[in-house]
Amino acid sequence: MQVKDRVLEALEANRGTYFSGEALAQKLAVSRSAVWKAIQQLRESGYPIEAASKRGYCLAKDSAILSAQSIAQYLTVPQLRLEVEQLVSSTNTLLRQRAEAGEPEGLALVAAAQTAGRGRRDHTFFSPPDTGLYLSFLVRPQLSAKDALLLTTCAAAAVALAIEDCAGVPAEIKWVNDVFCRGKKVCGILTEGALDLETGGLQYAIVGIGVNCFPPEGGFPEDLPEAGSVFAERPRGIEGRSQLAGAILNYFFKFYPNLAQRPFFEDYRKRSLVLGKEITVLEGNQTRTALALDLDQDFSLRVREADGTERTLSSGEVRVRPAKDRC
Repeated sequence: MQVKDRVLEALEANRGTYFSGEALAQKLAVSRSAVWKAIQQLRESGYPIEAASKRGYCLAKDSAILSAQSIAQYLTVPQLRLEVEQLVSSTNTLLRQRAEAGEPEGLALVAAAQTAGRGRRDHTFFSPPDTGLYLSFLVRPQLSAKDALLLTTCAAAAVALAIEDCAGVPAEIKWVNDVFCRGKKVCGILTEGALDLETGGLQYAIVGIGVNCFPPEGGFPEDLPEAGSVFAERPRGIEGRSQLAGAILNYFFKFYPNLAQRPFFEDYRKRSLVLGKEITVLEGNQTRTALALDLDQDFSLRVREADGTERTLSSGEVRVRPAKDRC
């Protein structure tokens, strides 16, 4: 770990508290000159580090810059390796490259903004700076391809639980991978992977999560009428994105060791946005209406068609029909 990272770790753990250059140097077993250089580097990166004569240095309490150090204080997953970038093309794309190069399981990449964020069905994912949380992690599960949906549903349950903990608002899950708050979509999940052709199982998977944390300046684009944010307004300090990132990772990796037993099934099911409601099912270029009945243990959605027949959906997209359009 570089000196600047160690200095940031000390300041993050004691926000609002002043440390003299001498005290930091002694704590980190480096020279005062090295501390001074680290402070300058952190300031150049945008960290609001205050300095006061005879008091030393202090990280402002209301700093909202994402960093590995700001997230790490909320993590309870010891085996996780965490990297944070302010701007990337796509966290999923970058982690997929790392996975193909042999990166072991347990790497999480967090970004404050993306230039080429992706959603399902090749849709772009709106990822402006300083308003969202863009998080991907690499796993190498012992799962068959047909059970890969467990990763997406586990992530959806983790996000919903984390939002309720951190923002204090109810979260709902629209089958299969979208999380809603206050009737608006606040999170999308994209799971990608590679198959081992010999075993038919997953070689690796990248679970990508994009969360709209705060309303963007000027509002969401007109072509995203469903979009909303977890927080109605920007909270001060790190209690927004950093805490949320830590909570999502904690919940997912709490469930992950027993993924096949589906320990998150009830957490997912009771937050369903679609069960008991009329929905529109989108398959290719075709749409039809149905009633969402229940979830099976493999997270397939059981529906009743307009002609009364029942079937299960294992993939695809659904939308809740507006009340005015229901029979």
